[in-house]
Amino acid sequence: MGYLTLAGAITAEILATTSMKYSEGFSRLWPSLATVAGYLVAFALLAQTLRTMSVGTAYAIWSGAGTAVVAAIGMLFLGEAATAAKVLGVLLVIAGVVVLNLGGAH
Repeated sequence: MGYLTLAGAITAEILATTSMKYSEGFSRLWPSLATVAGYLVAFALLAQTLRTMSVGTAYAIWSGAGTAVVAAIGMLFLGEAATAAKVLGVLLVIAGVVVLNLGGAH
């Protein structure tokens, strides 16, 4: 159940961060509200996840997955350059999360 709650937290964080891009510095109402709501949901679900999962594992997965997906969204849908350095950076973030989990971060 912890991983399912964590997946919800990651999804909410990704939606909130993407909405922030469209808020134009919080000058547009609906994307701004979506940003705030998304982060509230993300932190509430992350807090629930921490009841059954260690903070190191949960935060590594939450932040790593969020970073990787938001970077991919930027490159695929928002016109950001998909440079070799960015792709390598995303791959290193993913590798770091995998290593933390395989290394026994409980």
